[in-house]
Amino acid sequence: MSVQVAVFGAAGRMGRQVCAAIEAADGLELVAQIDAGEDPKLAVQAGAQVAVDFTHPEAVLGNLEFCLAHGIHAVVGTSGFGPDKLAEAERLLAAAPGVGVLVAPNFSLGAVLMMKFAAQAAAYFESVEIVELHHPDKADAPSGTALRTAQLIADARKAAGVDPSPDATVSDADHHRGGKVDDVTIHSVRLRGLVAHQEVLLGGVGETLTIRHDSLDRASFMPGVVLGVREVAKHPGLTVGLEHYLSL
Repeated sequence: MSVQVAVFGAAGRMGRQVCAAIEAADGLELVAQIDAGEDPKLAVQAGAQVAVDFTHPEAVLGNLEFCLAHGIHAVVGTSGFGPDKLAEAERLLAAAPGVGVLVAPNFSLGAVLMMKFAAQAAAYFESVEIVELHHPDKADAPSGTALRTAQLIADARKAAGVDPSPDATVSDADHHRGGKVDDVTIHSVRLRGLVAHQEVLLGGVGETLTIRHDSLDRASFMPGVVLGVREVAKHPGLTVGLEHYLSL
C-alpha cells in the first residue's frame, strides 16, 4: 500500500520539485498540494500519512503543530529551523507519541557527507571556519546547513579538547569577520546564479584542508526527501539530520 503524502509549500521552487519526486517514486502517492493561504485541512481530508514542509520560517511551526495534532508524520526542509524551533517541536511532540518528525538542514547526500567529514576532520586542525553561499532569494542567514555543520564541528572539537580557533581580531564593529555559532565562524554569501554551496576551511601550521559541497540543481535534494518520507514513520519523535536515516 502506498504512503499518502501531502506537500506544504507546493507552489514554491522546492515544493514543485518535491511534488514531482513524490509522484515519480514507487510506493508513494501525492494526495494533497497545499500552498500559502490554503487550508491545511486539505491534508487530513486527503488522508495524508506524511507531510513534507518546504514553506517559510514564519509558517513552518504552525504547519507542524497542525500535522502533529492530526497524527501526520512530518518531513521538514524549511530554512531557519534553529534551536528555538527545535525546542518547540519537542514540546509539540510530547503530546503526539508515535508521530515522527524529521528536520533536515540539507537533503543532499553529498551535503550530509560533507558535514560528517568536516566534523571528523575538525579535531585535527587548529583553525576552522565555514563559508556558505546561496542564491539571494534565501530568507535566512546563515543557512540551516551551516548552522548544523558548525554545531557538529563544535561538538567534535569539544570532545577532543581542541581550543577555540585563534583570532587576534579586536575591532570588528560591523561584523566583517562573520558571525559565530558556538565559537565556529560562519560567513554567508548571497549571489545571483548560485543554488546552494558550502566550504569548510580547516587550517594548521603549514597546511589547509577545504571540504566543499555544491548543489548545482535542486534535483540533488530529491532522493533525500523521498528517503525521509519513506522512513519518518519508523522513527517516532524528533530526528535532526538525514544522516540518522543513513548507514554512515
